Amino acid sequence: MKTYLVTGGAGFIGSNFVKYMLNKYNETIRLIVLDKLTYAGNLINLESELDKVVFIKGDICDQETIKAVFEKEEIDYVVNFAAESHVDRSIENPQLFMQTNILGTQNLLEISKKNWQIDDDVYKESVRFVQVSTDEVYGSLENEGYFTENTPIRPRSPYSASKASADMIVQAYIETYKYPANITRCSNNYGPFHFPEKLIPLIIKNVLEGRSLPVYGDGTNVRDWLYVKDHCKAIDLVLHKGKQGMVYNVGGHNEKQNIEIVRIIIDIVKNFMVEKPSYQTILKTELSKINYELIRFVKDRKGHDKRYAIDPTRIKCELGWYPETKFEEGIVKTVEWYLENQNWVDSVASGEYKEYYEKMYKGR
Repeated sequence: MKTYLVTGGAGFIGSNFVKYMLNKYNETIRLIVLDKLTYAGNLINLESELDKVVFIKGDICDQETIKAVFEKEEIDYVVNFAAESHVDRSIENPQLFMQTNILGTQNLLEISKKNWQIDDDVYKESVRFVQVSTDEVYGSLENEGYFTENTPIRPRSPYSASKASADMIVQAYIETYKYPANITRCSNNYGPFHFPEKLIPLIIKNVLEGRSLPVYGDGTNVRDWLYVKDHCKAIDLVLHKGKQGMVYNVGGHNEKQNIEIVRIIIDIVKNFMVEKPSYQTILKTELSKINYELIRFVKDRKGHDKRYAIDPTRIKCELGWYPETKFEEGIVKTVEWYLENQNWVDSVASGEYKEYYEKMYKGR
């Protein structure tokens, strides 16, 4: 039985990965989830999985906590999702992003290296570290072209700079110590359990409440959208079949302008309300007010990248991965999930889940 340490496993992508792995491998693996439980890390995301995993509340920057995990457990794989991840928050508080995303990653690398290394440049069989990164490390594209794994790193925000720095530290361990690791760089994820400050869940929430829908600049900034379950599948493949030291880009081939996303969500929510009137019970506005007039263009974000677009040829050709979920299908599934899980949205938005799940955790 292999043991996985999933850091940041109570966050959006991390919790979806935990669910994916448990569903695929069932009882043939052991999952240890470590999460600091900041505002975006919620045990409620793992409510149905808590009896199937070992949960540790901890910070990847804390050497003693990470050392204790490796001393107690025979860790075979580390998947590092733990990160401060919101660009706007990084603009307000860059130092926090540097501490967690850079020093925390280095702490994981160093402690795992010491526990896995059996000789100079020789490690235990089948151990692997996967650094989950972002396409934002590449910077911004104009109207044409795609990010490949050979695209120079040119981050333009404190967040992307901290992730790029972490990637470079992982790469340094690979080159210097022959450390067994890979880096994945994904496009924008969407799907269940996404924290409501992010674009798609924020727009869904505001539409239901009849509130204005803030769109940066003129709304023409482009993102490549990837359904979170497809991303989880990619990480699993890289973890078990990726070539040592290789970087893999993971993209959805679903480029959309931000303003398109907002209009699509408005249309989908309204369609659900008409086709399934039972959903109207969660509306906090009049159905007739769900329209494009809710859109409000606001001052553009500082250093706002114009376009992201990933070329995932390497992971497709080497590992046989492909994005199974078309955006037209995935966005409908995502909106429906949020409509069906308003209790989750309300508890996360209010912070109520914190007190309840902290008490539950302490009692375990």
